[in-house]
Amino acid sequence: MIRYRYHTLDVFTDRIFSGNPLAVFPHALGISGEHMQQIAGELNLSETVFVLPPEDREHTRRLRIFTPGAELPFAGHPTIGTAHLLVRLGEVPMHGGVARIVFGEGVGPVEVVVREGPPAFAQLTAAKLPERGPDPPPTAALARALSLVPADLLGGDRSPESYSCGVPFLFVPVRDRATLARARIDTAAWLAALGSYPAQEVFVFAADPERPGSDLRARMFAPALGIPEDPATGSAAAALAGYLGARSKERDGTLRQVIEQGFEMGRPSLILLEADVRDGAVVAVRVGGEAVLVSEGHMLVPATEPLIAQPVRSEV
Repeated sequence: MIRYRYHTLDVFTDRIFSGNPLAVFPHALGISGEHMQQIAGELNLSETVFVLPPEDREHTRRLRIFTPGAELPFAGHPTIGTAHLLVRLGEVPMHGGVARIVFGEGVGPVEVVVREGPPAFAQLTAAKLPERGPDPPPTAALARALSLVPADLLGGDRSPESYSCGVPFLFVPVRDRATLARARIDTAAWLAALGSYPAQEVFVFAADPERPGSDLRARMFAPALGIPEDPATGSAAAALAGYLGARSKERDGTLRQVIEQGFEMGRPSLILLEADVRDGAVVAVRVGGEAVLVSEGHMLVPATEPLIAQPVRSEV
């Protein structure tokens, strides 16, 4: 057995016990993929990150990201939280109050910039631009899956639609914040509507935020990944840029949205989304937020992979 250190953080928040909890193993070399999945299930947070030496010398680290049910090629709050942690631990230095990081993830290299605080702020640039997915299931079926009625879902140019920046999400706009609060997973109806649909992670949102300065209120349900509801979903925010960009009247410029999520769970989170638009097309997507360190611990893990030293770059 090998003792591995890990930390937990609350991400997309500036205060403890809010935001989206995250576990990070900053030195995970020697932990097998099978044990990574088991550890994620043991900790039972939305995601657990395992930090490894880079495979590309131009990268800072390689990340493997697991939900309790599956490995993900990309996720926002794990990327943001890990960047915050590595800077806080002094493993990635700051120059002039800024640290620049490149994480190797399943989608490719993900660039992150961390700016010193307090509070510190990290912003990732999505490795993949949003891609539109297949047409969604019928509105009535989606409404039943969310324990709503068809009139609760918007239509016309605000109809449900799926997009992906590496992880596919189905975006479902609803009438208002009160409707959003009533959404509940109906397991049987969910399986009937989405069991074979490529985007089984559903991001429900309303243009009816609670806090001044916010633009949207959202909830995200992903039972297939072992996440009944997620307090803050950066990868969904990135993909949302595709949905919003396709409907924006802005032909050139930067779209900015502050997204509230997790409020119904008692884990209020704020996500900053930026999307650069050129000639009406989204050409870059950035997702940013704050994070706070919560705890540190150790876990005993069977050693199943050889500890082969690899070069580690602390800055790029």
